[in-house]
Amino acid sequence: MRSTLVLATAAALLGGCAALNSVTSDVASYGEWPADRKPGSYAFERLPSQEAEPTAKARAEALEAAAAAALAKAGFTRAAAGTSPDVLVQVGHRVQRERAIWADPLWWRGGFGYYRHGPWYGPGWGLNYRVDTVRVESEVAVLLRDRASGKPLYEARASTDSSSRADAAMLSAMYQAALMDFPKTGLNPRRVTVQLPGS
Repeated sequence: MRSTLVLATAAALLGGCAALNSVTSDVASYGEWPADRKPGSYAFERLPSQEAEPTAKARAEALEAAAAAALAKAGFTRAAAGTSPDVLVQVGHRVQRERAIWADPLWWRGGFGYYRHGPWYGPGWGLNYRVDTVRVESEVAVLLRDRASGKPLYEARASTDSSSRADAAMLSAMYQAALMDFPKTGLNPRRVTVQLPGS
């Protein structure tokens, strides 16, 4: 009995460690990348506001850095300065924070159950203590457009839930998940797991 409990605990701990070393995302991809077209050179495309506002520009640079590895794995190379790329790439990131209902100070935090005291057994009220967590839903998006015609060729999105805001490593893993099946589109949505760097 004791050995079974130890093995179960070890398995749970190993599963928790694996979850900390990887990111699982729901991925959806769309488009019709030409069958005879190979991945070529690319350049990131920004909105005018992303160039004019320092904060927006820094955010765009961070997203582009996170997406660069995924684009490289998909077979693309970044166009050298002063040259015309084959495709233009737009990247985005959306964050939605949702607090659990228990985080509402007006929500009753007690509980109803049964108690036993000596020979007596009956219903009773108790005060429960909860650890409130914030659910963070992060979604990344990438759009590839033909530079010459402006036609959208491929669009992919990846979303995941966590208890904290996505950092650079998580964003990079999500972009890799989004472009994992490029140039195929696959089943929408589908679950894709990517190992974090160094795991």
